[in-house]
Amino acid sequence: MSVSEQQAPGNDGTPRAAAPGRLYGVGLGPGDPSLMTVRAVQVIGEADVIAYHSARHGRSIARAIAAEHLRADHIEEALVYPVTTESTDHPGGYRGALDEFYEAAAARLAAHLDAGRTVAVISEGDPLFYGSYQHMHKRLADRYPTEVIPGVTSISAAAARLGRPLAEADEVLTILPGTLPEEELTARLASTDAAVVMKLGRTFPTVRRAMERSGRLPEAHYVERATMSGERTEKLADIDAETVPYFSVTVVPSRIASPPPEAAPTPGTGEVVVVGTGPAGPLWLTPESRGALASAEDLVGYTTYLDRVPRRPGQRRHASDNKVESERAELALDLARRGHRVAVVSGGDPGIFAMATAVLEVAAQDPYRAIPVRVLPGVTAANAAAARAGAPLGHDYAVISLSDRLKPWEVIAERLHAAAGADLALALYNPGSRTRTWQVGKARELLLEHRAPDTPVILARDIGGPEESLRTVHLADLDPQQVDMRTILLIGSSQTEVARRADGTEIVWTPRRYPEN
Repeated sequence: MSVSEQQAPGNDGTPRAAAPGRLYGVGLGPGDPSLMTVRAVQVIGEADVIAYHSARHGRSIARAIAAEHLRADHIEEALVYPVTTESTDHPGGYRGALDEFYEAAAARLAAHLDAGRTVAVISEGDPLFYGSYQHMHKRLADRYPTEVIPGVTSISAAAARLGRPLAEADEVLTILPGTLPEEELTARLASTDAAVVMKLGRTFPTVRRAMERSGRLPEAHYVERATMSGERTEKLADIDAETVPYFSVTVVPSRIASPPPEAAPTPGTGEVVVVGTGPAGPLWLTPESRGALASAEDLVGYTTYLDRVPRRPGQRRHASDNKVESERAELALDLARRGHRVAVVSGGDPGIFAMATAVLEVAAQDPYRAIPVRVLPGVTAANAAAARAGAPLGHDYAVISLSDRLKPWEVIAERLHAAAGADLALALYNPGSRTRTWQVGKARELLLEHRAPDTPVILARDIGGPEESLRTVHLADLDPQQVDMRTILLIGSSQTEVARRADGTEIVWTPRRYPEN
């Protein structure tokens, strides 16, 4: 091969190799050089250029891990961050300063690759897991042959040093940066089975508060510099925030494999949390409710609603029929009085025709006045159905149950007249069942005294469930035979609109503006 075939001049006139060099992102593991993979050692040994990131002080943890494998003839590229905090006078702010740095660093590596040199960018842990290398990868991998060498993450190292499994069976492990807002951290910690929070340092006070607010602090462990010199492992609750470096993590391990130690129930220390699970399925469950269900020792509820809650080892379930609400409430409060953490499981929102009232009525009685009771909101059937239909409850509306099991029909009829006469949109719960077959027809008659026959009525059945259906009919055409206990009815006001969109779907909404007259 001739010289001209081997080389071509670059943009600056210098010789350029016919074939570009190869880029490697090399994971070095958590810190102990013996935890580097065989492939990582091999790539470092064969590379022409070793690049690594560092702060302004010039010390690179990645270089220190790989030091014994570096050769005297290695070309070293120290990629020094211009800033390591968000304080900067760069016109683009912190993000602008970093983007400019990454572009410049990528250009330096590209020059070596254009010259045919093999470049290994070394990084702690795994290169594509919160690693500095990924910023080079995004800028260079589409232009040069590239290979990423995975490494042992700090998460795996922390779990190994604690000797506690991260997740087992169907548990969900959530990995969170400590830089998230406290509310976001709290919600995610409350809703997951196991968690790891990274990037501590200055974020530690926020992370600790989030652990405490989510109820996870007793389970949380702290690991600093896992597998490195100066390693430290302690309970998170015992850590002084002033001593926490950036290279530390918090681990909330598997509850199945290593459940948190629990003392015997102590009378007077329990509580009852009434949890709304939404209309159906986990997509409708709030993070706060998910966390309460996960941390409860006892679950009390109607069998259908309990079946929506994933089973957890060690949790006791107390299922019952749908018509024994007071008995369920008393059972829950008795368990709490004996020191148990109890979740009463309710469908929808527990405060709307559901279990919160039953629990609070019993909790107001003398034997239970000292038992802490909390009510957690849930997505109620009216809002779920309205969202599926569009916005039929976009203006003032009333919520009425058509069940006359706990109140006489005369009261229901009076309220229907009043709400319809005030031109309120209506959400009608419990419209019919096997033993209540006439209420829907009677309600239709009452409403037609105040509403036009073509008033839109939404029949929403099993919203969020496997048998979900949604239909819009005119009030005059409402057929009671098409309504059961799993159906909720949304009745429009005189202002409610119906329109068909280009894709053929129908939307219903009630304008927020109301006419003057």
